[in-house]
Amino acid sequence: MTKTLFFLSMLASSLAFAQEDLLKDIDTIQTNTEISQPAFKALQVVTGQSTKLATKNEWYIVVAHRFGDVSKGFKDFFGLDDASTKLGVIYGVTDGLSLSLSRETNMKTFEGGAKYKLVKQSENFPVDIVGYNVLAVNTDLSKDNYPDLQFGDRLSYLTQALISRRFSDKFSLQLTPSYVHKNLYEPSIEDKNQFLTGLGGRYKISKRISINAEYFVNFDNHSFYKNPLSLGMDIETGGHVFQLLFTNSQLNSDIGYLTNAAGDWGKGHIFFGFNLYRVF
Repeated sequence: MTKTLFFLSMLASSLAFAQEDLLKDIDTIQTNTEISQPAFKALQVVTGQSTKLATKNEWYIVVAHRFGDVSKGFKDFFGLDDASTKLGVIYGVTDGLSLSLSRETNMKTFEGGAKYKLVKQSENFPVDIVGYNVLAVNTDLSKDNYPDLQFGDRLSYLTQALISRRFSDKFSLQLTPSYVHKNLYEPSIEDKNQFLTGLGGRYKISKRISINAEYFVNFDNHSFYKNPLSLGMDIETGGHVFQLLFTNSQLNSDIGYLTNAAGDWGKGHIFFGFNLYRVF
């Protein structure tokens, strides 16, 4: 089934190329040094954030979708019956600061985020460094299950340092040390404070297509959940970047993706999905 979905993703990419009238905006040839170009063309490596930011006064509409576990087969129509969707907006306050707001159906989670440039890669400095902070509100929690539930119990926090280097026109890497704090958690399956480190990369295989991958190690030793591993494909078209992906974490929210990955690649428990960014 994975091979079939991969074939469908390749077919989708070929259809995208037919939109030649939309491709004029991305064919600009830059005459400056390669280092001045961004390490990533999309705002996410796969599901994790990349060092790319929205530019000043840009608005992005975000649609992220993850189907269910493909290993369940025809019973759940290979995951189509059990999907999770995130809708969001991102605004570039300045070229070095963007703000975001999103809502995911899974756990009915709202997330507000701030992404800000700290250092830019140049001839004098080897990497881009971007900070990223998120406040999440889980509105799915109920007093029926938690009689003493307070609003503060719904909150979780994420702090990340996104450190990337563009090695060439085709190849970029990113290191992502991360810290997650949850006000409400289950001690038997996870810690209140979790530290993770992620490694992601992008390799450009054609003018408008790249293959991306990312993996996060969670140092919470007794966590019930898996380390998130994702593989994706970026397709650049006029006005937006379309990302197709396979992952073992169905959640689209930043904190949920990092700390609640339930799938197992070794057993075929993976989720197919996509990210779509439309810029205005």
